[in-house]
Amino acid sequence: MADTKQKKTAKKDKAEQPADEKQTNDNHKWYVINSYAGHEKKVCTQIMQRVKANNLEDQISEVVVPTQEKIEVRDGKKRTVQEKFLPGYVLVKMDMNENTWQVIRNTEGVTGFVGTGKKPTPLSPDEAKRILTYMDVEQPEYQTSFAVGDAVKVVDGPFTDFVGSISEINTDKGQVRVLLSVFGRETPVVLDFLQVTRL
Repeated sequence: MADTKQKKTAKKDKAEQPADEKQTNDNHKWYVINSYAGHEKKVCTQIMQRVKANNLEDQISEVVVPTQEKIEVRDGKKRTVQEKFLPGYVLVKMDMNENTWQVIRNTEGVTGFVGTGKKPTPLSPDEAKRILTYMDVEQPEYQTSFAVGDAVKVVDGPFTDFVGSISEINTDKGQVRVLLSVFGRETPVVLDFLQVTRL
C-alpha cells in the first residue's frame, strides 16, 4: 500500500482565515493543500509536528500525500516504489477553524489551500473516496525507462543475446513487444522487462 495516512498539508495564496467555528470529529472534511513539488513529505512531517505541539490531534486527524505503489525496473532489477500521482498536493482531513487554518497556513513549504473564492473548499466525499481508493489499488503498475523504438538486447530466455527494437510497452503486465530477427525474419516477441536491457 502507498505511503498513506501520513500527515501533510499546503495553503492557498489568497485563502482568508475562516470563521472560528466549533466542530466535532464527525465534521472533519478533506481539504487539498498546495506545497512545493518535491517537498510533500517534508511538509507532512512538519504539519504532524505542529499538530502535536499545538495539541490539535482532535481537529486535524489525517494528512496524506497521494501516492501509489508501482514496480520499477531499473538495471535489470525490480523494486517497489511509491510514486506521487498528484505532485505538489497534500490532503488534510480536519475541522476548518481559525486554529487549524493558522497551523496549516503557517507551515513552511505550504503555499495555499485549494478552493473557490476566498475560502478553502473541502473535497466532496466522492472526490476524497476516489483519490484514497486509487492509492489502495492492489495491483501495482510497472514503471520502466524503456520507450518505443529503443534498441534492446535479450538477457534471459530462449532469445538470449538477440538484439531488437521495442515496438510496444505493456506497463500493466511489465512486458515489452520486441521485434527480433528470427530465422532471417523480423518477428515480434513478448518479453518481461527483466528479460531485456537497453543498448
